[in-house]
Amino acid sequence: MSRVRVLLYLRGADSVPIEQAYHRISESLAGTPGLLGNELLRSPHDPAELAVLSEWASLEEFDTWERGPEHRASTAPLRDHQDGTRAKPFAIYQVVSEYRADEFGES
Repeated sequence: MSRVRVLLYLRGADSVPIEQAYHRISESLAGTPGLLGNELLRSPHDPAELAVLSEWASLEEFDTWERGPEHRASTAPLRDHQDGTRAKPFAIYQVVSEYRADEFGES
C-alpha cells in the first residue's frame, strides 16, 4: 500500500474564515484511521488561492473515510470555499517515490 496525498483547492479573498474552518475540521479529524496529517497552504502569488493537503496511509483508508457518514458533515465548513474555477475542487495523488532532505547528506 502506498500513501496518498489529497489536495482540496480553496479560494477566498478573506482567508480568516477558511483558516478557522481548517482548524475546526482538523481538530475533529484527530484520530481518524489512516490520516497522517494535513496542512493549509496559501499561494505566495495569489493570497486568495489556498489548498488543504492531507496525507493518508493508503487510498483504501482515504476512500473508507470519504464514503463514511462523518465525511460530509465534518468537512462542510470548507465546502463554500472550494475553488469553483477548477474542473474539480480536489485531486488525489499516490506517492510513487520520494526523497527527504535528510537522505541527501551534508554538502
